[in-house]
Amino acid sequence: QVQLVESGGGSVQAGGSLRLSCTASGPAYKSSFSISALAWHRQAPGKQREMVATISRFGSTRNYADSVKGRFTISRDNAKNTVYLQMNSQKPEDTAVYYCNTAGGIWSWGQGTQVTVSS
Repeated sequence: QVQLVESGGGSVQAGGSLRLSCTASGPAYKSSFSISALAWHRQAPGKQREMVATISRFGSTRNYADSVKGRFTISRDNAKNTVYLQMNSQKPEDTAVYYCNTAGGIWSWGQGTQVTVSS
């Protein structure tokens, strides 16, 4: 199994920036993390979890939800078993708990990291 730990969240004003990190560990992470396409998901209060960014195994392909395109950048460092989300020009509607996982969410979900953007 793979354990995921997200960090880097916080409170910012609109227009600000945050960089999220997610590190994998556990018995299966060495065989799973570097061969998997990864994603950042978020869940706002009262809403369903949504996927906001994906990155392919070696980082050559990245896709974004329309709501974050041009503002967020996903990246990964397979040597560190870590995936990142750089969030710029943040908006109040970005307020949510952010999680990393595969695109299909096949691993156990971590605790997430709270991002709060005030206007």
